[in-house]
Order: sequence, then C-alpha cells, then structure tokens
Amino acid sequence: MQQPIKIDAGPGSKSLEVSPTDLPGVEIYRFPWIREARGDLTVGELGQANFPFQPKRYFIVFGVPSDVSRGEHAHKRCHQFLICVQGRCNAMVDDGATRREFVLENPSVGLYLPPMIWGTQHSYSKDAALLVFASEAYDPDDYIRDYDAFRSAVRAEAR
Repeated sequence: MQQPIKIDAGPGSKSLEVSPTDLPGVEIYRFPWIREARGDLTVGELGQANFPFQPKRYFIVFGVPSDVSRGEHAHKRCHQFLICVQGRCNAMVDDGATRREFVLENPSVGLYLPPMIWGTQHSYSKDAALLVFASEAYDPDDYIRDYDAFRSAVRAEAR
C-alpha cells in the first residue's frame, strides 16, 4: 500500500490555492494562513468562489479511538469537504479504480470529495476533531455503504 500523502501547508499564504489530485474531482484546498502575535487565523468564505459548494449541513467527528475507522461510504449526490481543525487523521479516498490516502493535520487545509467517491477516515489522534461540510441535509438514501455496490454503481455510471 502507498504511503499516505502529507499535505504541506504553511504560515504566510495570503490566498486560496486549489490543487487537483489524480482522483477525478477530488481536490486539496489550502486556505490563507495569517500568523499574528495574537494567534493564527485561517479563513474561507462559504458560498464564494473559494469554496466548492454551498453547505447545508456540517458535523464534527471527535473522540474517535485511534483503531476505529469512520465514513466507509460514498454519496450519490452529496459533496463533502473535510478539515481536521485539531489533531490529525488520515482520509482514504477511492473512485472505484484509484485509491489515495491523505494526512489531514492542518486547519488551513481542506479535502474536497465530490459525489461517488468512497471515503474512509482513520488513524485519529487522541485530540482530533474533523469538521465536515456537506452540500445536502442528511438523507439515508444518499449513502452507498457497501463497497461492492459502490464499485457496481461507478461502473454503471461510466457506461
């Protein structure tokens, strides 16, 4: 298995940077990081050109034991945007053919997952807090929770 990809980010960035990955639609967002004597700040404007969709919901995953995985599903319609605002966790993303793993450990970095991307988060640090923005309200029918069913849906979509 490939080593997880560490996403570099550093203080001093004054503007948003968006980098594609080799998975269709999956992108890395590096938000401005402002360092001041009073403390650091990172900012992104929702609904603006520097965010991939208008969120309708958010949730925060925290208190996850390091040996437990979260996610393990894809969405049919929902877009998601992951930011580890404290601590660190790994995010594995998969389009049915290619699988990549990213280390999320910086609150100025976000990982965008479009619909029909399988996502699993794991290896949470004890203090990790993963903030997830979602484009849709919760809908249990939007989830694909079986990996084989996901791969079948991806193949059907490609036809």
